[in-house]
Amino acid sequence: MIFGAVLLFTWLILLLRYPSRALPVSLAAAVGLGVVAAFVVWEDSRDGQRLERLQLRVNYMPQQCPTGRPLLVLIDNGNKVSLTELRWKIAAYAPGDTVNLAEDTYTAPRYRGPGDLLPGSQWQDCLPMPPLRPGYRPQTLEFRAEHLQGTFSG
Repeated sequence: MIFGAVLLFTWLILLLRYPSRALPVSLAAAVGLGVVAAFVVWEDSRDGQRLERLQLRVNYMPQQCPTGRPLLVLIDNGNKVSLTELRWKIAAYAPGDTVNLAEDTYTAPRYRGPGDLLPGSQWQDCLPMPPLRPGYRPQTLEFRAEHLQGTFSG
């Protein structure tokens, strides 16, 4: 933080003392930063739109999944490009409620999807359940994937 303040102060002194030399360099740097920022915003919005086209369903299915991994996750890639990486958190809600009953602790499982999921294809797996607040049974809750972060090819 101090380094940034010193750098800004130095730049202002150079701009005031030598405006004919510092102004073109400053404008070029500002344009370069603007181009990079615009590209990052565009890339982020494109990935956000692609994440919205993913269908990710989480169901409590202890009869179909092995012991210790009772959550059946199904992902449909509705995009025209491959999904290369996907991470998310699982939230648990009582029907009609908006309070997340899954505890977000350091020891809670981290969820990752398939390595490469081709366009129009599906992936499913059984995953461990996040720790729940005391007093709640998983069979009475609705599970959802939230905070999706992913990358796509192309």
